[in-house]
Amino acid sequence: MTELISIAAPAKINLSLRILGKRPDGFHELETLMVPIQLADMLEISHGAGKGITLTCNDPELSTGEDNLCVKAARAFLLATGLDHGVVITLLKKIPHGAGLGGGSSDAVAVLKGLNELFDHPLVFEELEQIAATLGSDVPFFLGDGPAWCRGRGEIIESLPLKDAGALPERKLLLIKPPFPVPTAWAYKRYAELAGTPSKLIEGPSQFLGTMPIINDLERPVFEKYLLLPVMKSWLRQQANVESAFMTGSGSTMVAVIAPDTPEETVGNLKKKISEQFGDTMWVMETNFIGY
Repeated sequence: MTELISIAAPAKINLSLRILGKRPDGFHELETLMVPIQLADMLEISHGAGKGITLTCNDPELSTGEDNLCVKAARAFLLATGLDHGVVITLLKKIPHGAGLGGGSSDAVAVLKGLNELFDHPLVFEELEQIAATLGSDVPFFLGDGPAWCRGRGEIIESLPLKDAGALPERKLLLIKPPFPVPTAWAYKRYAELAGTPSKLIEGPSQFLGTMPIINDLERPVFEKYLLLPVMKSWLRQQANVESAFMTGSGSTMVAVIAPDTPEETVGNLKKKISEQFGDTMWVMETNFIGY
């Protein structure tokens, strides 16, 4: 029997996020294009003494109790398989939480995949999908390994080949997260409250990545409260080597898409300018799509 599994849990960005209405179950009907990126958490999963689930994490701000998605995923896996074993999970967080990058959802899927391997694959993919859908709207996406359109609550997945007709060209990305999170539930609730009212935001020209329009319906409610974010978006769009800039998911992370053939030195200078303009409390990370 396998003793230890090491597995990466990649972050994601939303290139498009449209809210199509409210569902009878209280959730929102979504259509979103999510793309995995190279920034990733790392997990180690092993057998534990006794029958409990133990989670340790390098981020002291993150709960390691029953409310953590890793613990929920492990408990759901053990329930589905009827296994009565102890599990030890060590989580090395590199993806900030409350950032719109899907770190918690990705960690949950890494636990499901890791446990399935640790216990010699008692569940088929469709059973893992069923568990993932109970854990959160973003969670099923991370069972795949590439870009996908996610619809419904997020559980209806249609894969999009990364290089399909040049729809998603290779690009370097800068992720910029201010020192505050945005609660996802609040962002969706506020979106619903603002429906039908005129926006206070001044919209810039449309943005594209390749042939793909960049849209995020959650920018309006988030930007109207967290005023730093629209200022940052506007500033980023004015920078010479930034093709486009937008908020991912419910925020608070902003994404700057770097123009092709931009020298590494220029990217480094842009990072410095971000710190000078917005303060050194900004978390700034350079990354790429997975597959490039």
